[in-house]
Amino acid sequence: MPTYLTPGVYVEEIPSANKPIEGVGTAVAAFVGLAPGGPVNTAMRISNWSQFARLYGDPQNPENGPFMEGAYLAHSVYGFFQNGGSLCWIVRVGADGAAEKPRAALPAATDRGVEALRAVALEGAPEPVSVEIVEDPSVAEESEKEGAEITYTVTISAGNDREEYPGVSLKKGRNNLATKINGASKLVKIEETGASLPDTRVAPGKYLLSAPPSAPNAISATDFEGDVASRRGMGGLAAIDEITMVVMPDAMTLNGDGSQLRDLQGKMIAHAENSGDRLAILDAPPDLLPQDVLEWRMNTAGYDSKMAALYYPWIEVMDPLTKRPLMVPPSGHVAGVWCRVDETRGVHKAPANEVILGANGLGFQVTQAEQGGLNKVGINCIRAFPGRGIRIWGARTLSSDPEWRYINVRRLFNYVSESIMEGTQWSVFEPNDQMLWMSLKIAAQNFLMRTWRSGALFGSTPGEAFFVKCDAETNPPEVIEAGQVVCEIGIAPVKPAEFVIFRLSQFTGGGGEGEVSE
Repeated sequence: MPTYLTPGVYVEEIPSANKPIEGVGTAVAAFVGLAPGGPVNTAMRISNWSQFARLYGDPQNPENGPFMEGAYLAHSVYGFFQNGGSLCWIVRVGADGAAEKPRAALPAATDRGVEALRAVALEGAPEPVSVEIVEDPSVAEESEKEGAEITYTVTISAGNDREEYPGVSLKKGRNNLATKINGASKLVKIEETGASLPDTRVAPGKYLLSAPPSAPNAISATDFEGDVASRRGMGGLAAIDEITMVVMPDAMTLNGDGSQLRDLQGKMIAHAENSGDRLAILDAPPDLLPQDVLEWRMNTAGYDSKMAALYYPWIEVMDPLTKRPLMVPPSGHVAGVWCRVDETRGVHKAPANEVILGANGLGFQVTQAEQGGLNKVGINCIRAFPGRGIRIWGARTLSSDPEWRYINVRRLFNYVSESIMEGTQWSVFEPNDQMLWMSLKIAAQNFLMRTWRSGALFGSTPGEAFFVKCDAETNPPEVIEAGQVVCEIGIAPVKPAEFVIFRLSQFTGGGGEGEVSE
């Protein structure tokens, strides 16, 4: 407590007795897959399509952007942002032991198809590494004169590291670009090619170093799974708390080996279960009829999880590489729809009866009768309706427990539990007494009151929608002695109107009271 020894006026900051709980974000997806460029096995935070295309574009064929033959990651990320997604994490995977060091071609100014020099990342350099080349303005006007020596300023960036090399050229000597950088840089080395002659002019620009892409048929389930210790593959997502959904469209490249696909999707489910606050969005294998996907779901896959959802069939998009229609897994587009619904309605709204933007067709037209058997076992169908577009027509998890049947109920509980957990961190190591119990109770009640008013909880009054109990009954002496404080919370989630039923019957007017007459 402060002491007052000298007469005067004192100003003190008094902490508020009410510590409000803020709702956490629910619309952050994580994608694990294949790309032609970009850092390998490094989780990168992406907030728009342009950023993704710039980071993961093909360094050898820039006109292809981030699209890669035989891979679905770029299509899924594009569908995610197109359908309302605003933030995601990307992990580009590569074959263990086969991935080369990140590199970039530094093209000639006269012909960008000619590799004047090559920049290769050094061992241990943080990714991503970029090399920016700028012609020195003092000699720019002299560049057209015969025999003029062009000098450059080269800036190399990687994470928080930055190196700058002014006044370098391709002329042999101590200011040679390759010689100077190779003698001092801790980030890259410059390799000379047959085109790196003194009269060659390097094209100015910023070049991102990336490892050459691994062919889809060279990737195994182990590469996608990775491990937590080395932050590889899906394991690299474990330390990122804000992720709420996990998508792996390129798991379908393993479809030729059904056991690998089933094992990998099982590990996606385990990852979601262990995290406690994220769901796995799974794709059904391609080219399956309704009876085939039902058989696969029940007897081959056999998944049972409240933290996973399965979607069928694949959707048709336009392939930028071939300019022709292409069937792709729907999970990335579905993740975008989840985000759109969260933004416009709230996490409590079932992400169904929503149009999938960018979907031009379906791999199979599911009928109402066929969907009956699929919906019952948790296969969420995507269907086309005349005049209403292509829509998600299911909102179930893969759980056999009726309590966790619906996606929105599971995600609402994730939202509430994570918000309360993060919003009450201040209480750790506080005196475990009635004041603490009351503060926790008030904070939880205020948060749940706002949640109820948003329409997320069932009940016409707060008492019907939720309860919070934190007192001497939930915290007897033995609990206090163990260093614990227990606060019991119950909520009544709003469940989706999955079946809307109108009961109609014939009515014979008797001319009695209430009869409408002219």
